[in-house]
Amino acid sequence: MKEANKSRALLHGLLEILEDVDDGQSRLDRITDRITNILQTDVCSIYLLRSADTLELSATKGLKADAVHLTRLRLGEGLVGRIAKELNPINTANAPAEQGFRYMPETGEEKFVSFLGLPIMQRGTPLGVLVVQSRESRKFSDDEVGTLKIVATALADMTELGKFVSDRHAIAAPHTRSAQFYGKVGQEGVAEGHVLLHESRVVVTNPIADDPQFEIERLRASIDTLRGQVDEMAATARLNATKEQREIIETYRMFANSRGWVQRMETNILNGLSAEASVEKEQSDTRTRMNRAEPYLRDRLHDLDDLSNRLLRTLMGLTQLTHADIPENPVLIARQIGPGELLEYGNKLKGIVLEEGSIGSHATIIARAKGIPLLVQVDGILSEALNGDAILIDGEAGTLYLRPDEDVTAAVRSKIDVRHEQQIRYQKLCHLPATSRDDVTIQLFMNAGLLSNLPSIESSGAEGVGLFRTELRFLAANRMPSRSELAAQYSLVLDSAGNRPVCFRTLDIGSDKLVSYIKREEEPNPALGWRAIRIGLDRQYILKMQLQALIRGAGKRPLSVMFPLVAEAEEFEEAKEIFLRVIDSEKEKRDVPASVQIGAMLETPSLAFAPDRFFDDVDFISIGGNDLKQYFFAADRQNERVRRRYPTLNTSYMRFVQHVVDRCQKSKTPLSYCGEAAARPIDALCLAAIGLRKLSMRAASIGRVKHQIRQIELAKIRHAIDLAQRSSVTNLRDAIIAELGP
Repeated sequence: MKEANKSRALLHGLLEILEDVDDGQSRLDRITDRITNILQTDVCSIYLLRSADTLELSATKGLKADAVHLTRLRLGEGLVGRIAKELNPINTANAPAEQGFRYMPETGEEKFVSFLGLPIMQRGTPLGVLVVQSRESRKFSDDEVGTLKIVATALADMTELGKFVSDRHAIAAPHTRSAQFYGKVGQEGVAEGHVLLHESRVVVTNPIADDPQFEIERLRASIDTLRGQVDEMAATARLNATKEQREIIETYRMFANSRGWVQRMETNILNGLSAEASVEKEQSDTRTRMNRAEPYLRDRLHDLDDLSNRLLRTLMGLTQLTHADIPENPVLIARQIGPGELLEYGNKLKGIVLEEGSIGSHATIIARAKGIPLLVQVDGILSEALNGDAILIDGEAGTLYLRPDEDVTAAVRSKIDVRHEQQIRYQKLCHLPATSRDDVTIQLFMNAGLLSNLPSIESSGAEGVGLFRTELRFLAANRMPSRSELAAQYSLVLDSAGNRPVCFRTLDIGSDKLVSYIKREEEPNPALGWRAIRIGLDRQYILKMQLQALIRGAGKRPLSVMFPLVAEAEEFEEAKEIFLRVIDSEKEKRDVPASVQIGAMLETPSLAFAPDRFFDDVDFISIGGNDLKQYFFAADRQNERVRRRYPTLNTSYMRFVQHVVDRCQKSKTPLSYCGEAAARPIDALCLAAIGLRKLSMRAASIGRVKHQIRQIELAKIRHAIDLAQRSSVTNLRDAIIAELGP
C-alpha cells in the first residue's frame, strides 16, 4: 500500500474512532490496534505527557497491558524520553544498542528489536510519543516514517483537544495541566486573572479531512489572501518602517512565495490531513529543522511562526480579538509588544507577561506607569497558554502559575493580602513628610504619562508630578494629535494635580518609541540617534506646536517644562530660545502662565561637564537615571545580557552622580533624580545620602520609599558609602544593607 493510501486509511480510521467512541482510553486503545493492523507491526504504543516532564504509557497493542498507566519516563530518559526532549524521530533495527536505551521489564518489550518512535508535538511543544516495534530486526522505511508523521500530527491535534482525557485514568490533556514558569520582574505586584493572548493561538479542531482537493483549494485561497496582506505590509513599510521591520516583512514575502513550502503542505493534505493540520505539521517540521540549524537561521523561526499563525487564522476565518472577547481580569501574554500597542488596551489589564521583552523597554515603563505587574523573558509561555486560562502572577518572585491548583491559588492570594496590608500601612504615611531621623527631608514626586495615573497623586502621598511623559499621547494615536487636543489634555493634567506642581517633559520619541506619522531615516543605532530634543530642534514645527499646547493648557497657572536628552549647552539654549519666542507670540493673543520654569534632563554624561553658563541658565535639572546609566556604561538598557551587569549602586556611577550634585549645589540649581533607582528603597537612600533632595518615581513606590527614609539617619548611610568607596568595592549595596541591619 502506498504511503498516501496508508496514511489516508489510518486517518480515516481515526476519524471513525472519534465519532464512534466517547471514552478517551477506549479511543487510544483502538488507535493503537488500528495502526498495528494497517502497518503490520507487532507493537504500537502511545505515550502522553502526564506532567510537564513525565511521559506515561497511555495505550499499547503488543506490550503487556498491565504496563499501561504504570510505565513512566522522564523527558530525556530512555529512547522515548529522548524523542520527547529532542523532538527528533528514532528509527533503529537494534533498539537495545541505541544510546540512552532503557529496558522497562514490566512492558515485556525485550523480544521486539526494531523501534520507530516519533514525537507527538505541536509548534515545537512535546505532547507525547508514538512508537511502533517489530520482532524482525530492520529499519522502518521512509514511507512508513512519513505515514506515522502524518498520524502523529493528527494525534497532536486530538490530544490538544482533550480527546484522550479519561475518567478512569485521568490522562491529562495538554493546556489543562497546571504549569509554572519563571521570568524577570519588570514591575512588582501580584495579579490573578485570565489569559488574554495578544495574538490568539489557534486550536485546530478538524485535523482529518475526506476531500483532499477541497482542502487544497482552501489552502491556496488562504495563501493568496496571506500574500496580499504581506504585500500591503510591505507597501506600508516602504514609507515609514525601520530597516529591521522591512527585513522581517521581506522575509515574510520570501516564505509566503516559497513553492517548496506550499508543495509540502499540499502533500500533507494528499496524505489525509486537513488544510489547517497540514500547516501545523509543516510548522512543527520546520521548527525542528531550524532548531538544528545555525543560530542566524534560528533567528528566523519567529518570522516563520508568525507567518504560519497568520495562515491558520485566515484558514479558520478568525479575525483580530475585539474588546468583547477580552476575559474577566485579563492578563496579557505576548512575545513582544510596543508601547503604542500596549496603550490600545487601555486600563483593562491586570498583568502583562512577555516571552521576550526587556526590563528597560518603554513598554515596561508604561506597565510601571499603570502599576501593572509585569514579567519579561518568560520562556515557553506562548506554547502553553490559551485564551481564558486561569493565571496567577507573583511579581515579587518572578513566578507565573498557569491553571494553578487550589494550594498555589491560596498561597498567592495570601501574598496579595499581605501586599494589601503593606499598602494600608504605607497609606498612613501619606500626609507625613519623608523626613529622616537626622531631620533631612526628601521630596517625593510621582512619574506619570496618562491621565489615569493622576488620581493616585493624592493617595500615594506624592508632592507633585516630577515627570509627565507627553509622548504617550502621541504613541497612542495613529496621527499627529492636534494642538487643541494636547492643550485640553495638559489642562486636565494640571486640574487633576490641583495645587501640586507638574513638570512636563517635551516629546521624547525615537529609539524604541516610534510613531508611524513622523518619517524617519535609517539608523544603525536608534538609541544613539535621532530622538528626543534632537527631533524637536530639527522639526521645530513639532516642538513649537507642543509648546503652544502646553502654554494654552496652563492658562494663567505656573508652567514647568523640561527638554529630554540634552547633550550639550547649545541644545538647551536653542530650545529655550524657541520656548521664549513662542511665549512672546502667545502673549499677543491669550493669557500666558504666571511663571515658567525651563529645565533639562541630564541623561548623557557630556552634560555633566557643560560650561558653568549652562548651570546658571537652566532653571532646574532632572537626572534621567534610566538613560544616563545606559550611556554611562555603554550598556543597552533593553539588552538583559548587559544591563544587569551595571547596578545603580556601582561606585563609579555614584561618584558621577555626586559630581552632578556638587555642580548643582555650587550653582544653586535645583536637582532631582528620576528613574527606576528612585523607586527602590536602598537605592533611594543612597541618592538622598549623597545630596539629592528630590526623587521622582512611579506612584506605587512612594509609600515604601518614604517608610524607609523615615526609619534611618542619612548621615550614617553617607558614612557607609564613604567607607565602601575608600575600600575600593565596586558595588555599594552590601555595605548599605549591612548598615541597615536586620
